[in-house]
Amino acid sequence: MNIYVLLKKTFDTEEKIAVSNGHIEEDGAEFIINPYDEYAVEEAIKQRDEHGGEVTVVTIGDEDSEKQLRTALAMGADKAVLINTEDDLEEGDQFTTAKILEAFFDGKDADLILAGNVAIDEASGQVGPRLAERLGIPYVTTITSLTIDGEKIFLDKDVEGDVEKVEASLPILVTCQQGLNEPRYPSLPGIMKAKKKPLEELEIDDLDLDEDDLAPKTKTLDIFLPAEKEAGRVLEGDIGDQVKELVSLLKNEAKVL
Repeated sequence: MNIYVLLKKTFDTEEKIAVSNGHIEEDGAEFIINPYDEYAVEEAIKQRDEHGGEVTVVTIGDEDSEKQLRTALAMGADKAVLINTEDDLEEGDQFTTAKILEAFFDGKDADLILAGNVAIDEASGQVGPRLAERLGIPYVTTITSLTIDGEKIFLDKDVEGDVEKVEASLPILVTCQQGLNEPRYPSLPGIMKAKKKPLEELEIDDLDLDEDDLAPKTKTLDIFLPAEKEAGRVLEGDIGDQVKELVSLLKNEAKVL
């Protein structure tokens, strides 16, 4: 079985992020595998171990993205591919990413493609569905369970607190939600093996694409940090007085009534 995982390098949102002149300052920032993509890597490894085949992780980024790919290899993936756009693209969006991935998958016999439900930096959730549409294969988003039986695949899809049961056939693209599995930590032997596993690097020219084909369809107007939360206010006195004060604050200050 040929299993592919779409991987993205993202900022570690647990660390402090600085924004200057509408841009996130990358110097000193910590980068990690997008956490939702870790569920995809783990599930890909589990399905390979059960059904055979190999797992290939794919990312679009710069030279530094190799670190995240090596982490996925250390978790147990077999191969990695870096599509390096550092020197070819000044900007891009979800359309750009899906277009590049479509070219990458041209001619490849993919049985199962897994991706994270969303990326924690932009949270659009568009890349997986866009790619599936371009490849002409079915897709199911926000899965929390995956079972393969021959050419059939049985999925649990999270639908805002409830579960939808889905039956489909391979090939298919799925996006992974929290609750699907518990991603493993790379072991020391895994880290050592990852250094010898194949990591292929491609550029836009290798995919017969040029920059004009990849022009983004959206434009980011501004990037800024959310406003700091103001300190809460504790109301005192009788319950009746507190209720009156609360209603007054909601109406006159918060202006939500």
